[in-house]
Amino acid sequence: MKDAGRSARQRLPLIPLLLALLALLDLRTELQLLLDHFTLASLVEIPRHHSLAIAVLLCTPWLLQRSR
Repeated sequence: MKDAGRSARQRLPLIPLLLALLALLDLRTELQLLLDHFTLASLVEIPRHHSLAIAVLLCTPWLLQRSR
C-alpha cells in the first residue's frame, strides 16, 4: 500500500540530472573564460576539447524524456 502513492507521483530522474551537472562542472573553467573574454577561437575550442560534455548536454532533454 505504501508504494501505491509513489507510482502516482512522478519521480525525479537523477541519472540524467547528474550527467548534466557533471558536464557543466567539466565545462566550468571554459565557460568562465568565455564570460570574461569572449572570442570565437575559444568558442570553437570548447567542443573540440570537451566533446563528451557537449554531447551529454545536447542529449539531456532526450534523456529526461526517456527516463519518465
